[in-house]
Amino acid sequence: MPDRLSFPDAIARNKLKSVFLLAIIFLVLVVLGYVIGMALGPDYFTIVMIIAIVISLAYLLIGYYNAEKIALASVNAQPASYEEYRQYHNIVEALCLASGLPKPKLYVMHGNHINAFASGRDPHHAVICVTDGTLEKLDKHELEGVLAHELSHIANYDIRFMTLTAVLVGMIAIISEIFLRSLWWSSISNTRDRDS
Repeated sequence: MPDRLSFPDAIARNKLKSVFLLAIIFLVLVVLGYVIGMALGPDYFTIVMIIAIVISLAYLLIGYYNAEKIALASVNAQPASYEEYRQYHNIVEALCLASGLPKPKLYVMHGNHINAFASGRDPHHAVICVTDGTLEKLDKHELEGVLAHELSHIANYDIRFMTLTAVLVGMIAIISEIFLRSLWWSSISNTRDRDS
Protein backbone atom coordinates (compact mmCIF):
# COMPACT_ATOMS: atom_id res chain seq x y z
CA MET A 1 0.00 0.00 0.00
CA PRO A 2 1.50 3.40 -1.00
CA ASP A 3 2.41 5.89 1.69
CA ARG A 4 -0.24 8.48 2.49
CA LEU A 5 0.41 12.05 1.46
CA SER A 6 1.68 14.04 4.42
CA PHE A 7 1.31 17.79 4.02
CA PRO A 8 3.88 18.63 6.73
CA ASP A 9 6.37 16.36 4.90
CA ALA A 10 5.56 18.02 1.55
CA ILE A 11 6.01 21.48 3.08
CA ALA A 12 9.34 20.47 4.67
CA ARG A 13 10.51 19.02 1.33
CA ASN A 14 9.59 22.21 -0.52
CA LYS A 15 11.44 24.36 2.03
CA LEU A 16 14.50 22.13 1.75
CA LYS A 17 14.37 22.25 -2.07
CA SER A 18 14.23 26.06 -1.90
CA VAL A 19 17.35 26.23 0.30
CA PHE A 20 19.11 23.76 -1.99
CA LEU A 21 18.15 25.84 -5.06
CA LEU A 22 19.49 29.03 -3.45
CA ALA A 23 22.78 27.26 -2.62
CA ILE A 24 23.14 25.90 -6.16
CA ILE A 25 22.49 29.31 -7.71
CA PHE A 26 25.00 30.94 -5.35
CA LEU A 27 27.62 28.34 -6.34
CA VAL A 28 26.89 28.77 -10.06
CA LEU A 29 27.34 32.54 -9.82
CA VAL A 30 30.55 32.20 -7.79
CA VAL A 31 31.93 29.65 -10.29
CA LEU A 32 31.03 32.06 -13.10
CA GLY A 33 32.99 34.75 -11.25
CA TYR A 34 35.88 32.31 -10.82
CA VAL A 35 35.96 31.56 -14.56
CA ILE A 36 35.86 35.26 -15.42
CA GLY A 37 38.59 35.97 -12.83
CA MET A 38 40.80 33.24 -14.27
CA ALA A 39 40.22 34.55 -17.81
CA LEU A 40 41.22 38.08 -16.77
CA GLY A 41 44.35 36.88 -15.00
CA PRO A 42 45.79 36.92 -11.47
CA ASP A 43 45.84 40.72 -11.26
CA TYR A 44 42.05 40.87 -11.32
CA PHE A 45 41.15 37.51 -9.79
CA THR A 46 40.61 38.67 -6.17
CA ILE A 47 38.60 41.73 -7.22
CA VAL A 48 36.42 39.66 -9.55
CA MET A 49 35.78 37.05 -6.85
CA ILE A 50 34.78 39.70 -4.29
CA ILE A 51 32.45 41.29 -6.83
CA ALA A 52 31.03 37.87 -7.78
CA ILE A 53 30.27 37.00 -4.13
CA VAL A 54 28.67 40.40 -3.43
CA ILE A 55 26.58 40.23 -6.62
CA SER A 56 25.58 36.61 -5.87
CA LEU A 57 24.36 37.48 -2.37
CA ALA A 58 22.54 40.60 -3.58
CA TYR A 59 20.97 38.64 -6.43
CA LEU A 60 19.70 35.92 -4.09
CA LEU A 61 18.32 38.39 -1.55
CA ILE A 62 16.58 40.48 -4.20
CA GLY A 63 15.23 37.36 -5.91
CA TYR A 64 14.01 35.85 -2.64
CA TYR A 65 12.32 38.95 -1.26
CA ASN A 66 10.96 40.30 -4.56
CA ALA A 67 10.20 37.17 -6.56
CA GLU A 68 6.44 37.75 -6.59
CA LYS A 69 6.94 41.37 -7.74
CA ILE A 70 9.18 40.17 -10.55
CA ALA A 71 6.63 37.52 -11.57
CA LEU A 72 3.78 40.07 -11.56
CA ALA A 73 5.81 42.61 -13.52
CA SER A 74 6.70 39.98 -16.13
CA VAL A 75 3.00 39.55 -17.00
CA ASN A 76 2.10 43.23 -16.46
CA ALA A 77 -0.42 42.30 -13.74
CA GLN A 78 -2.50 44.96 -12.01
CA PRO A 79 -3.97 44.87 -8.49
CA ALA A 80 -7.56 43.60 -8.48
CA SER A 81 -9.68 46.28 -6.81
CA TYR A 82 -12.46 45.05 -4.54
CA GLU A 83 -15.06 47.22 -6.29
CA GLU A 84 -14.31 45.87 -9.76
CA TYR A 85 -13.53 42.24 -8.83
CA ARG A 86 -15.87 41.62 -5.90
CA GLN A 87 -16.59 37.95 -6.71
CA TYR A 88 -12.86 37.21 -7.05
CA HIS A 89 -12.20 38.73 -3.60
CA ASN A 90 -15.21 37.05 -1.99
CA ILE A 91 -14.25 33.59 -3.24
CA VAL A 92 -10.64 33.94 -2.06
CA GLU A 93 -11.77 35.29 1.34
CA ALA A 94 -14.15 32.36 1.82
CA LEU A 95 -11.50 29.82 0.81
CA CYS A 96 -8.95 31.44 3.14
CA LEU A 97 -11.42 31.35 6.05
CA ALA A 98 -12.08 27.67 5.38
CA SER A 99 -8.39 26.78 5.09
CA GLY A 100 -6.98 29.08 7.78
CA LEU A 101 -4.64 30.81 5.34
CA PRO A 102 -4.08 34.57 5.29
CA LYS A 103 -5.67 36.22 2.26
CA PRO A 104 -3.08 36.77 -0.47
CA LYS A 105 -2.96 39.94 -2.54
CA LEU A 106 -5.03 39.56 -5.69
CA TYR A 107 -3.97 40.61 -9.18
CA VAL A 108 -5.37 40.45 -12.71
CA MET A 109 -3.43 40.13 -15.95
CA HIS A 110 -4.94 40.89 -19.33
CA GLY A 111 -5.72 38.02 -21.65
CA ASN A 112 -8.74 36.10 -22.97
CA HIS A 113 -7.25 32.70 -22.17
CA ILE A 114 -7.88 30.89 -18.89
CA ASN A 115 -4.80 31.02 -16.68
CA ALA A 116 -3.84 31.64 -13.06
CA PHE A 117 -0.76 31.45 -10.88
CA ALA A 118 0.28 31.93 -7.28
CA SER A 119 3.61 33.41 -6.30
CA GLY A 120 5.53 34.52 -3.22
CA ARG A 121 7.86 33.21 -0.56
CA ASP A 122 5.33 32.08 2.09
CA PRO A 123 1.59 32.35 2.89
CA HIS A 124 2.05 35.79 4.46
CA HIS A 125 3.79 37.16 1.35
CA ALA A 126 1.74 35.50 -1.38
CA VAL A 127 -0.15 36.72 -4.42
CA ILE A 128 -2.67 35.15 -6.76
CA CYS A 129 -3.00 36.38 -10.31
CA VAL A 130 -5.68 35.39 -12.82
CA THR A 131 -6.41 36.47 -16.37
CA ASP A 132 -9.47 38.47 -17.39
CA GLY A 133 -10.53 35.39 -19.35
CA THR A 134 -10.54 33.26 -16.20
CA LEU A 135 -12.88 35.68 -14.44
CA GLU A 136 -15.16 36.08 -17.48
CA LYS A 137 -15.37 32.50 -18.80
CA LEU A 138 -15.58 30.42 -15.61
CA ASP A 139 -18.68 30.13 -13.48
CA LYS A 140 -18.47 30.55 -9.71
CA HIS A 141 -17.81 26.86 -8.95
CA GLU A 142 -15.12 26.54 -11.62
CA LEU A 143 -13.45 29.73 -10.38
CA GLU A 144 -13.54 28.38 -6.81
CA GLY A 145 -11.74 25.25 -8.03
CA VAL A 146 -9.02 27.25 -9.80
CA LEU A 147 -8.50 29.56 -6.82
CA ALA A 148 -8.51 26.65 -4.34
CA HIS A 149 -5.83 24.99 -6.45
CA GLU A 150 -3.69 28.16 -6.31
CA LEU A 151 -4.23 28.42 -2.54
CA SER A 152 -3.05 24.83 -2.17
CA HIS A 153 0.24 25.86 -3.79
CA ILE A 154 0.51 28.63 -1.20
CA ALA A 155 -0.32 26.33 1.72
CA ASN A 156 2.25 23.71 0.65
CA TYR A 157 5.02 26.27 0.00
CA ASP A 158 5.11 25.16 -3.63
CA ILE A 159 5.09 28.85 -4.51
CA ARG A 160 8.48 29.48 -2.90
CA PHE A 161 10.23 26.79 -4.88
CA MET A 162 8.39 27.44 -8.16
CA THR A 163 8.86 31.21 -7.97
CA LEU A 164 12.54 30.96 -7.03
CA THR A 165 13.09 28.50 -9.84
CA ALA A 166 11.42 30.73 -12.42
CA VAL A 167 13.00 34.00 -11.28
CA LEU A 168 16.50 32.92 -10.27
CA VAL A 169 17.10 30.39 -13.01
CA GLY A 170 15.56 32.80 -15.52
CA MET A 171 17.97 35.51 -14.44
CA ILE A 172 20.92 33.13 -14.79
CA ALA A 173 19.73 32.37 -18.33
CA ILE A 174 19.60 36.10 -19.09
CA ILE A 175 23.09 36.68 -17.62
CA SER A 176 24.45 33.73 -19.62
CA GLU A 177 22.87 35.07 -22.81
CA ILE A 178 24.42 38.52 -22.24
CA PHE A 179 27.83 36.91 -21.56
CA LEU A 180 27.63 34.74 -24.71
CA ARG A 181 26.57 37.69 -26.87
CA SER A 182 29.45 39.80 -25.51
CA LEU A 183 31.87 36.99 -26.43
CA TRP A 184 30.34 36.81 -29.91
CA TRP A 185 30.62 40.57 -30.46
CA SER A 186 34.19 40.65 -29.13
CA SER A 187 35.17 37.84 -31.53
CA ILE A 188 33.66 39.80 -34.44
CA SER A 189 35.56 42.96 -33.46
CA ASN A 190 38.82 40.95 -33.11
CA THR A 191 38.28 39.49 -36.59
CA ARG A 192 37.72 42.96 -38.04
CA ASP A 193 40.87 44.27 -36.32
CA ARG A 194 42.94 41.45 -37.83
CA ASP A 195 41.46 41.99 -41.30
CA SER A 196 42.25 45.72 -41.35
